Amino acid sequence: MTGWRGPELMAVTVARLLEDDQIVFAGVGLPILAALLARSRQAPGLTIALEGGIIGPHLAPGRLPISTNEMRAARRAGILTGITEVFLDAQRGFFRYGMLGAAQVDGYGNINTSVIGDADAPQVRLPGSGGANDIASLCEEVIILLPHQPRRFVPTVDFVTSPGNLRGGKSRREAGLVFGGPRWVVTDLALFDFGGEGGHMRLAGLQPGVTETQVREATPIPFPAADQVAALDPPTADELDVLRALDTTGAILR
Repeated sequence: MTGWRGPELMAVTVARLLEDDQIVFAGVGLPILAALLARSRQAPGLTIALEGGIIGPHLAPGRLPISTNEMRAARRAGILTGITEVFLDAQRGFFRYGMLGAAQVDGYGNINTSVIGDADAPQVRLPGSGGANDIASLCEEVIILLPHQPRRFVPTVDFVTSPGNLRGGKSRREAGLVFGGPRWVVTDLALFDFGGEGGHMRLAGLQPGVTETQVREATPIPFPAADQVAALDPPTADELDVLRALDTTGAILR
């Protein structure tokens, strides 16, 4: 019995990656929780930006928004602007971090949230991009969060909804994406970075009680490992208390 759930472990891992006095482009759910946790601890100067044009909100515990466009998301915000303006800010390079989920991710950090199977005759149709393509294209460091399930890690995504390092090497820059890119993949088993050859995904850390063998067995694509793979610290009682106080219904953390 670990005392925490997989989503809580991922939120804690992401929160610890966020540095103070930076701006994070966050979506609803785990990204907002991770950002709020970071701000309550090592990053009090972290500014949260939301797709609906809300910058610097102070969200009420137990009343987290289910959409970036609802007024609960704007509580005590520093700026209320529009969706066009917030993406212009991203294009200007103001946002250090962007956080995204994924139905599929490949070894170069390309994300699929559009279709499973052939795009012309999909087996499953997914929600699509929303602002995810812009976040992946324009934020300096993109953090990908997903539960560690073999079906999510694929050699080639069925559809590139949000670009990572594309085909590796210089291909991202050659496509016109002149800065930014994927920085971390956070799961309930491991932490990956993109320090492999040509910007390939690489094992950087193991969640508490997890072995490298377990991660490889659960990841049906090959990946290198860093010279020193970190053993990530378990969530503290204080971190879990903060998360659970924010999500009192358990709608996000269940």
